Amino acid sequence: MKNFKKLIRILAAFAVIPLLFACSPKPMKALIVSGQNNHNWRVSHIAIKEILDNSKMFVTDIALTPTPGGNMSSFNPRFEEYDVVVLDYNGDRWSATTDSAFLDYVQKGGGVIVYHAADNAFAGWEEFNKIIALGGWEGRNEKSGPYCYLDNGNLKFDYSLGHGGSHGMQREYPMHCRNAKHPITKGLPDNWMHARDEMYDRMRGPANIKELLYSGTADRNTGGSGREEPLVFTVDYGKARIFHIMLGHCGPTLEDNPAMQCAGFQTLFLRGAEWAATGKVTQKVPDDFPTAEAVSLRKGYGK
Repeated sequence: MKNFKKLIRILAAFAVIPLLFACSPKPMKALIVSGQNNHNWRVSHIAIKEILDNSKMFVTDIALTPTPGGNMSSFNPRFEEYDVVVLDYNGDRWSATTDSAFLDYVQKGGGVIVYHAADNAFAGWEEFNKIIALGGWEGRNEKSGPYCYLDNGNLKFDYSLGHGGSHGMQREYPMHCRNAKHPITKGLPDNWMHARDEMYDRMRGPANIKELLYSGTADRNTGGSGREEPLVFTVDYGKARIFHIMLGHCGPTLEDNPAMQCAGFQTLFLRGAEWAATGKVTQKVPDDFPTAEAVSLRKGYGK
């Protein structure tokens, strides 16, 4: 009888082992493209890597371009090997080979995150502007497409003359949900307080927004446009899953980086990354998500 019970325990143990492996999904592969930016990319790309890796949902590689003026022919990421590509880049144009490889990846249905100042890049590249939907600076103007903002809760397109891209003073500000049913936003509060950050406004471009997820009011008293601006959205671009998040202006150090340490930013980033990689979101709403009255910081980036 004792031997029989022992055998049962052994068989049960062996049955549990494969079950444990079956319940542990294989991490998704993410690539962060960085190396040049008018922002502090030396900190931002590390913060992004920590957010992704500490979630245990991703394994993350980094592809850094040469320094400004360098030989771009040496920059040849294998985009096709990744579930999601994170753009943390605003600098010299890539080589024609890399341009083509990136477009091939996106047009075949690749996942992309356009993070903060990446929407400043490549103003003269028509197809890239369709991938980001809205951009700013770098000579963008009425030829780039309309301004895009909200009027009575609806997207409005303004074709008036003027440069694209501006922002007021950095500050804490409330985020306003515009689509509570999307997998990225489902279960998140309709309103929550984002940590001190820039708020991009007067952005313009093809404006091919697919699903507007969050917006914010660009306070005229702090130098903003005075309009309700689209800040987080998906992009309508063929089969691709593109998540554009204008939040996250990087601070001087990993330790002093409130916009990226914001639990709201990190939650949206991770949910956007999973959605871009798979088309769905399995993450629960975290207990530390900001409220409508108070910011919440993850200073260790999820550690």
